[in-house]
Amino acid sequence: MSKYNISQYPSFGPQDLEILDKSTVFQGFFRLEQYTLRHKLFNGGWSGTVKREVFERGHAVVVLPYNAKTDELVLIEQFRVGASTDGQSPWLLEAIAGMIEAGESAEQVARREAQEEAGLTIGELWPMLSYLSSPGGTTERIQLFLGQLTAPVQQGIFGLADEQEDIKVHLVPRTVAMQLLEQQKIDNAASVIALQWLALNLDKVKLAWGA
Repeated sequence: MSKYNISQYPSFGPQDLEILDKSTVFQGFFRLEQYTLRHKLFNGGWSGTVKREVFERGHAVVVLPYNAKTDELVLIEQFRVGASTDGQSPWLLEAIAGMIEAGESAEQVARREAQEEAGLTIGELWPMLSYLSSPGGTTERIQLFLGQLTAPVQQGIFGLADEQEDIKVHLVPRTVAMQLLEQQKIDNAASVIALQWLALNLDKVKLAWGA
């Protein structure tokens, strides 16, 4: 029997952190905050004063549309400026994603983005998991959904012109998507995690969605 008790993790809670100051150091399309803080240490006592910059971009929703009867899913392809500096193509294959706006639920965002980015009307939404995208430098939390596809998919170009979106929709057999993942042609975190979740839960999904 394991000697570890998972209820003992994490070791500390919110009460073990003191925010001494927070100020905005940049405000543009996104915001950068500077925190001055101190926190409890594992060996007892408290840290000295620590300063950290934190990227504030809000929270996001990702939805992977999947048809359990045809074993196909939708991936979108679009330009990503953050992928333009490592010598690889900055046009990425991704799951559908969008930011949560004020007053919206995660489910509403998933359905809105599916329509805007791919012209899709999603059926049931299956919550996969949520995760912090890069907690060493940003507060962003991402909620992943599997979206039920029941209608034919119109492949083509989608996106909102006023947001300068240029999005190509691909209907892909799940097995091909997994090959693209293995070949590292799908290499953005949310899409990787969503496809791995689907692989782990495939039998359960197919049973629930009538494949």
